[in-house]
Amino acid sequence: MALLLFLIVMAIILIAAAIFSIVQKDLLFAVLGTGVISLILSIFFYILQAPDVAITEAAIGIALTTIIFIITIRNTTRDENKYNDDHINKFKTKKDV
Repeated sequence: MALLLFLIVMAIILIAAAIFSIVQKDLLFAVLGTGVISLILSIFFYILQAPDVAITEAAIGIALTTIIFIITIRNTTRDENKYNDDHINKFKTKKDV
């Protein structure tokens, strides 16, 4: 019963982290949200008795991918606040509108 409750809570956190990553405008927070998704997935894999897959997901998904994304965001300009709907509408053709 406790394991089932734990799995339900983890699934809710997984869905919330996925939604957070999708709707987040700040790229750094979106990357951290995907890191949380990878962490929860590695816990799920471990509970499903696949420790090799859990270790791989932890090493690649949490550590390597998140670090590469953070380094990339740090080395580029963070202009996500500068782009709004007016900027996007400038590139739409009259056919799209």
